[in-house]
Amino acid sequence: MVQAKHGDTINIHYTGTLDDGRVIDTSVGAEPLQFTLGENRFIADFEQAVVGMNPGESKNIRIPADKVFGQYREEMVVVVNQKEFPENIKPRVGLQLDVIQGDGQTFPVTVIDVSNESVTLDANHPLAGKDLIVDIQLIEIV
Repeated sequence: MVQAKHGDTINIHYTGTLDDGRVIDTSVGAEPLQFTLGENRFIADFEQAVVGMNPGESKNIRIPADKVFGQYREEMVVVVNQKEFPENIKPRVGLQLDVIQGDGQTFPVTVIDVSNESVTLDANHPLAGKDLIVDIQLIEIV
């Protein structure tokens, strides 16, 4: 049987979950994901897991947080004064905003706490610090 190798275009189904079982993304119930192995379009561990698989084979892998969403970093949490918010924005927990830096670059933040005087913003990816568990099924080598 032919095994998947770098340079092969493949079709797979996948389901990505967290340790608590929450599904982050899946192709099941939709068209399979098609890509060429070795083009580095996806997480390296994900692509490497497919190498050597046979069509019809399934595999379950765990990708550590630092290779997916990054580790959670406390220094990316900032407390700002409520007065710094424009009047048209009412901060609430869960609100996602784009913050503009002095150099004009923007980055997303999430409001994680609100008090009468301050708002706590978290610039970490919402899934930072969490490993990704991926079920992969190789459908075919095209």
